Amino acid sequence: MATEHLSPLDLAFWRIESAAHPMHLGALAVFEAAPAPQDAPGAGPGPGAGPEPAVRAAALLTARCAAVPGLRRRIHDVLLPIGAAAWSPDADFDAARHVFLVRTPDPRAAAGPLMARPLDRGRPPWEAHVLAGPDPGSFAVLFKFHHALADGLGALALAALLFDEGEGVRGPARPAPEPRPSAGSALRSLPGMLAARVQDVGQALEIGASVARAGLPLGVPAALTAAPARTGTRAVAGLALDLDDVNRIRKVAGGTVNDVLIALVAGALRRWLLGRGDPEPEGPGPRALIPVSRRRPGGAARYGNRLSGYLLRLPLAEPDPLLRLDRVRLGMDRNKEAGPARGAGAVALLADHVHPLGHRLGGPLVAQAARMLFDILVTSVPLPGFTFSLGGSRVREVYPLAPLARGHSLAVAVSTYMGTVHYGLVADAAAVPDLAALAEALRAELDELVREVS
Repeated sequence: MATEHLSPLDLAFWRIESAAHPMHLGALAVFEAAPAPQDAPGAGPGPGAGPEPAVRAAALLTARCAAVPGLRRRIHDVLLPIGAAAWSPDADFDAARHVFLVRTPDPRAAAGPLMARPLDRGRPPWEAHVLAGPDPGSFAVLFKFHHALADGLGALALAALLFDEGEGVRGPARPAPEPRPSAGSALRSLPGMLAARVQDVGQALEIGASVARAGLPLGVPAALTAAPARTGTRAVAGLALDLDDVNRIRKVAGGTVNDVLIALVAGALRRWLLGRGDPEPEGPGPRALIPVSRRRPGGAARYGNRLSGYLLRLPLAEPDPLLRLDRVRLGMDRNKEAGPARGAGAVALLADHVHPLGHRLGGPLVAQAARMLFDILVTSVPLPGFTFSLGGSRVREVYPLAPLARGHSLAVAVSTYMGTVHYGLVADAAAVPDLAALAEALRAELDELVREVS
């Protein structure tokens, strides 16, 4: 069997991880429990008897995760190329080591400490935590996937394999292999390869110049930075907003749904900062990294990352909510016109030009440089128009959770599910002790924009 090496970008995510800055994605799914069937394993006498929904969910996840080949693989270093890493089956794989039943008085609050805990790098890099609260009528599941295993869309495809048949979107059990060119075809394509290399170098120089132009930290609030001594803890908050309200704003003010969702983040940050007593925002504003998927619609599902990104200044200094939205829309239009392979946000593409040894030796340096490239991550994870369920328990809410880079105090992820917008906020708990206030600022910003367009 041919060795499957990590792609350059996957390897970069694997190498930049540290104990204080784990590089895993998350998704917090909140379930509405269904009554256990009478004949369920462990069911006792009497109506509705059987294992509680959280216990039943943990058992189902353990069995289903064991059947997904992509979840049975671990990452290990290889001798050649020097500095590279590869995937291999985990001979000691046991899904029960990855699926945990956690009893907690507050499932949502429990997600923060769990997101702070790095995955075991000696095992397949994922976990599922079934969070059973005091209310037997509901529970939550926190999925964690290392960024080297999947990007947001890839993690969604993996999670969908675990839900009940017919309720989610199921993809292939393993990624399609990359075609290997023959020696003859490689020789025939040599002129084209040289031209492509020249084009790649030109692209790298262009991205580097864009990073230099956009790199000045003008108008970045201190609340969005975290000193190295104040890292290692995480707080998580979620907020659900009506998608109909977002569409009402879009139809009147113009732009896309994503433009409105980003503008809500900008407005909420302004409200939150002023509510804390911070100075009035000034300057162009913090640089938001907006990840962009490079996966082709309808293409073969693959593990790993296929990402680029846009870089956008969030106009926190603008007091008018409609003008803020307009500036976000214009900025995103400029990004889309240039395309995801150009500009400072495309810096992820430079990973393809770095030798594996460079990733191994330079990973810690790159991790420390994240603060130089952007100030806050704002990512959108599209969900399919299906209702997910597990063992008869329906998913009511889905909050995507993004990793927090070194030097950053906040990351924002957003998805839409069942006509609802779900914002997932991950913060350095020491730098942002009032994360719930930021979540409420998002709601207040939506309410104000609705009033403005009504």
